[in-house]
Amino acid sequence: MRITISGPPGSGKTTACKSLAEKLGYESVVFGRIFREMAAEKNISLTEMGELAEKDPSIDEYIDSKILEIARSKDDIILESRLSAYMLKRNGIPAFSIYLYASPEVRISRVGLREGESFEEADAATREREASEAKRYKTYYDIDITDTSVYDLIVDTDKLNPEEVMDVIMNALEKC
Repeated sequence: MRITISGPPGSGKTTACKSLAEKLGYESVVFGRIFREMAAEKNISLTEMGELAEKDPSIDEYIDSKILEIARSKDDIILESRLSAYMLKRNGIPAFSIYLYASPEVRISRVGLREGESFEEADAATREREASEAKRYKTYYDIDITDTSVYDLIVDTDKLNPEEVMDVIMNALEKC
């Protein structure tokens, strides 16, 4: 089964992706890492990489073509990215799509802790990143990333620990 995991920064996507891959024995691909690696190769911040991607659609096109390439080549895979559910649905590739939600306060606290930033630094960087992504996805693909209608499961992770998030996901997958 193909599974997509999406959600805003700090919602728990990467943690859920890793845990689910271990539990199911599936390969997982975290596309945010590719974006981060591209930024590191250019020796620029994620914010600067987002600004560059706003001017150069080939950056997102490369990542999104990889999503489709991998999804078409593997039946049992977990794809973690902001657009994987939209891309697979638009291209007729079946998948169980999961969206993880968390309030801005919780997400920013998680991002700050992960990145070693203050709440204020994480808040500014996260808001810039989200605005850049929303703009790019609307401009390049006419996708409104606040539209959750493409998802089979939406999980609010605010008050759940990673094990509880995994329980919700596994219960939903068992019903498929």
